[in-house]
Amino acid sequence: MSIGSELQQDIEVVTQFTNTQKKKKFSHSHFFIYFSISKKERENPPPPPPPPAMMIAYLEPFLQDTDSRRPHDGSALCEALQIQLQGGVSTDSRDIGLAGKDFGGLHSVAPLALVTPAGADDVAKVVKSAVQSSNLTVAARGNGHSINGQAMTDGGLVLDMRAMEDNLRVVTINEFCYADVSGGALWEDVLKRCVSSYGLAPRSWTDYLSLTVGGTLSNAGVSGQAFRYGPQISNVAELEVVTGKGDTLICSENENSELFFSVLGGLGQFGIITRARVLLQPAPDMVRWIRLVYDEFERFAHDAESLIRRPEGDSFDYVEGFVFSNNDDPLTGRPTVPLDSNTIFNSSYLPETAGSVLYCLEVAVHYRNNDQVSTVDTDVERLLSGLGYVKGLRFQVDLSYIQFLSRVKRAEEEAVANGVWDAPHPWLNLFVSKSDIADFDRLVFKTLLKNGVGGPMLVYPLLRSKWDSRTSVVLPEGEVLYLVALLRFTPPNPELALVDKLVEQNREIINICNVNCIDFKLYLPHYHSEKEWKLHFGNHWSRFVERKALFDPIALLAPGQKIFTRISRKH
Repeated sequence: MSIGSELQQDIEVVTQFTNTQKKKKFSHSHFFIYFSISKKERENPPPPPPPPAMMIAYLEPFLQDTDSRRPHDGSALCEALQIQLQGGVSTDSRDIGLAGKDFGGLHSVAPLALVTPAGADDVAKVVKSAVQSSNLTVAARGNGHSINGQAMTDGGLVLDMRAMEDNLRVVTINEFCYADVSGGALWEDVLKRCVSSYGLAPRSWTDYLSLTVGGTLSNAGVSGQAFRYGPQISNVAELEVVTGKGDTLICSENENSELFFSVLGGLGQFGIITRARVLLQPAPDMVRWIRLVYDEFERFAHDAESLIRRPEGDSFDYVEGFVFSNNDDPLTGRPTVPLDSNTIFNSSYLPETAGSVLYCLEVAVHYRNNDQVSTVDTDVERLLSGLGYVKGLRFQVDLSYIQFLSRVKRAEEEAVANGVWDAPHPWLNLFVSKSDIADFDRLVFKTLLKNGVGGPMLVYPLLRSKWDSRTSVVLPEGEVLYLVALLRFTPPNPELALVDKLVEQNREIINICNVNCIDFKLYLPHYHSEKEWKLHFGNHWSRFVERKALFDPIALLAPGQKIFTRISRKH
C-alpha cells in the first residue's frame, strides 16, 4: 500500500469517527465538545478513537497554514482534538484572545487553539500530536504573568495549566513533609490549603503568589526567604514532567535526574511540569514586618549582606530591600515606605547629605501566637542592634503569616481598581554580582532611575551556594549576588510612545551593564537571537543545547522564549 493510500485510509477512518460523533448531542459553547453515550450506543459502540497518527492525518490540512485557515476550520480542528482529550479545546475568539496576551502587555500573538487539559495524560496527548505534525508548537500557560510573550505560540496550541485537576496531598518521607501539587496550582492556594489543613507551608516563596507552581519552577522562584533556603527550585524533591517527545516521566535527584535538573529553571524548554513535590515546614502564626531606611547604598548593602550570612537563629526569617526616590511621589517616593496608613515618613530625620535616592531594608521575624510580646520585642532588638539605618525611620507592623505572604495581593487589588493592573508592564529583572552592584547603583539607580520607574525597584542580596548548579539557571560569578527587579507600572491606556520609551530604557540599562563590564544575568530572560542566548548561558550553552536535543529534539515546546526554532517534520 502506498503512503498516499495509507493517508487516505486514515482520513476515512477519522472522518467516519468524527461524523459518528456529530450525530450525538453535544454543546458548541466555545467549541467545547461533550459527548453523552446512550444505552443503544453502548450496545453498538462506534469505531474506537483513532490513534495520534490517524488524528494528525486528519488535522494536517489545518496545520499547514494555520493563520489563513483558522476562522474557517477552527471548529473542525477542535472536534478532532477533542476526540482524544478528557479536557476541552477552544477556538472561541475570547479564549484565543486570552491565550494570546500576558501580564507584560507588550506582545500579542494568536494561537490556533486553547487547550484545557484535565491532567498529565491530556498534556501528553497534545504534545504527541504536535510531534506528528509538520510544524505545530505547544506552549504551557500558567496564570499569564510572563512579560515578553514567553508563554505564547503563534498558530500553535496553548495549554491552560490552571485547568488541570489539583488534588493537593501531603506526604511524609524520611521524617520530611512534602506537598504533592499540580503544576497548574497557584502558590496562594497551596499556601492557604497547607496552612489551614496541616499547619505547614513551603519554605521558599515568590513575592506575588498568584503564579503557578510549574511556572515559577520553570524559572527559579525568588523572594526574601531565598537567602536561607534557596529559590523555589532548591525546595522541590520530585516532578512529573511531560517531555517534548510526549513522554510522561517522574524525575528527581535520583530518578531521571538529567530531566529533573534540566526542567528546573529550564524556561519550559525541556518539558511541561504537571506535578511537583514541594518541601514543607511548620508554618508560623504571626510575622513582625519591619522596614529600615538608609541614606547610603554602601551601608545598606553592608547590613543586608551581613544579615544573609548570619546563621539561622541569629538573623531574620526574611530579608529584602528596595530603592525609592527622595521625594513625595506617592508611587515611587517616601510615601511608599510606611507600613501603616496612620504612620508618616518624617523626612526631617534624614541627614542633609541624603541624595536623590534612598534605600529600604525590609526584614521580618516569624513567631507563634503563644509567644510573649516582650520576647518578640527582645529578639527583634537583638537582631537590629548594630545596623546602620537612619534612626527614627523604622516602620513595623504585626500581621498573620498568610497576610504577610499575601501582601502583594492587596497591592494587586488596588492596581486593578485603579486600572493599572491591566496596563502594559515593561519589567526588567536581573541578577547582578556583588562585585559590581555599587557601580550599578551609581550608574542606574542614582542617575538613570533617580525619579523611579512608576513601581517598586527591588534590590537585595542572595547566596549562590543556596542554588544548585545542576539546574538550568545561570548566575553571575561570586558567592553573593543581588536580585534587581524594576517593576514598572504604566497608567491605564498609555500612549504607545510611553511604553516604547520604557522598553528602550530597559535596553539602555542592559547596555550600561555591558559597556561597563558589569557581571549580570537576566532573570526571566528575553532575547531575540542565538548570539544573545549564547552570551546569556556562557559556558553552559552547550549543556542547554544537549538537554534540548535529549528532551525536545524538534523544539516544539515554549516557542515564545525564542531560543530554538521548531524543526519541521516532513511527511
